[in-house]
Amino acid sequence: MSIQGRRERERAEREQLIVTAARELAEAEGWDAVTTRRLAAEIEYSQPVLYSHFKGKDAIMAAVAVQGFAEMAAELRAARAAVEGTRESLTAVAEAYTSFGRRRPALYDAMFTHRVDLPFATQEAPKALWAAFGELLQAVEPTVTGDDDPGTLTETFWAGLHGLVTLMRSGRLPEEAHETRLALLVGHFTTP
Repeated sequence: MSIQGRRERERAEREQLIVTAARELAEAEGWDAVTTRRLAAEIEYSQPVLYSHFKGKDAIMAAVAVQGFAEMAAELRAARAAVEGTRESLTAVAEAYTSFGRRRPALYDAMFTHRVDLPFATQEAPKALWAAFGELLQAVEPTVTGDDDPGTLTETFWAGLHGLVTLMRSGRLPEEAHETRLALLVGHFTTP
């Protein structure tokens, strides 16, 4: 292996170490605990090393978010592929989405709640964002009728799921009615 190749590999490994440490710290203590000083101490590198990879905390959070979208896309894809039928597919995707948000609150916040410097709904959006949205789209598309725009319908379904996750996590909706709410949401999308 060339020296240049080794350096690139080491740089990629350091970058992943920073992202992983930020994510773990955020899941344990919240995003307020994630600072470049704290991350530098956690990974045993200096702050200038962090800044050689990322402009600051916001850029690190964006990298965490992109990773999260890739993971979410994989989970949604697996859920969708495990069942047959429009209603079953939509239900499986809805359950996977809400489970993801509830199991990984700090990651979900980086993806959907905190301001991050990522382009959404544009051609410049990272592939992982499009992959996650694409999985939602594939589940919603069979429900399209008449002049419905598949993208807009998917955004509406996504907004419903996001609302459920956010309201449950904040304690504004009781957990025990979660499955009923999901069934209502899916039912409204799959009723002819």
